[in-house]
Amino acid sequence: MSFDPRHEDYQRMGLRFARTLDETDPYGTVRAFSAFGRRFSQNRDSLPQSDGDRAFHLVAEATNLIDYQLPFVADEECLPMIERASRMLQEAIDLDAGCHDAHRMLAASTTSGFESYYRFLSDGAEAVLADCTRERDEARRLPGTNERRLGSELAMRPYVRWAAMRSAKALICGRYREALRLAFELLEMFPSDPADVRFTAALAYAKLEDEAGLDELERSMRARFAKRGTDAWMLLARIALARKSGSDRMARSFLLRLIETYPHAALTLFRQDELPDGVFSRLAVAPLSEDELILAVSEATVLLQEGIDSDERGPLGTWLAEQPEVALARAAAGKGKGAATGRSAR
Repeated sequence: MSFDPRHEDYQRMGLRFARTLDETDPYGTVRAFSAFGRRFSQNRDSLPQSDGDRAFHLVAEATNLIDYQLPFVADEECLPMIERASRMLQEAIDLDAGCHDAHRMLAASTTSGFESYYRFLSDGAEAVLADCTRERDEARRLPGTNERRLGSELAMRPYVRWAAMRSAKALICGRYREALRLAFELLEMFPSDPADVRFTAALAYAKLEDEAGLDELERSMRARFAKRGTDAWMLLARIALARKSGSDRMARSFLLRLIETYPHAALTLFRQDELPDGVFSRLAVAPLSEDELILAVSEATVLLQEGIDSDERGPLGTWLAEQPEVALARAAAGKGKGAATGRSAR
């Protein structure tokens, strides 16, 4: 699910390395590639790389700090870690002014408020698309079929992340139809949905109380992702719509499907932890895992905390926490113990 910057760093370097090999010497090529992984992990500087490759490596290192370490460090360690990551991102921009991931991530930490960040993403989207399209067209001239395919895919990923983040921030800013428009534009360009914008779309349909739109989205996505099954975002959107329509019976049926699909789901639904948004992209988690549900529940805060109630969870959040299966899971785990934390997600 979503993008793993470390794997993408490896792919970018591997593509660069492949372009230096002698195609007329297949045995030498095999020998060279057998040592690539070791050189990548132990002596990266011995491999050929451009300033763009070096810049993306810094982005990957900064992502590890911000998205996967920062949420779990002590308070006194936060500021030094943020400053270190910011320096990495600035260095990436100094190396490669066209490193759009670094620009976007740095703006996330320096722009005040969701609305301002959304405007930043909107203002820059057209230029990012033009840059990435130009790089993709260059990649399509690479000699080998695999190189052309991978190079084209890597060239477009900064725009995919930029556009997916723009859709997600539109949702948070209350621009639900805009979030849908942006999500479907990206799905039209990239039907495999590498950024999982269908999840953002499901939440937007629930906010709009558009059950027909959600039905069509589910049909379309089931055709594309037959092996995937119904994900947490879709089920949470279904629960929200059922509750808004006054059908607790339907809401409970979707809740039970959610509990049957994901491990430790009831406890996760009771806790309703909010995770910091991934700055590089939506956090990389295993499909249909406990971590995926933790992430989905966190992103569905726009649904769970909609409205006012005395428990500060929001009416839907409170309803979920009070369902028998959820309450029993909490009681079985013991107060404050055995709670899901999303360790592998972070």
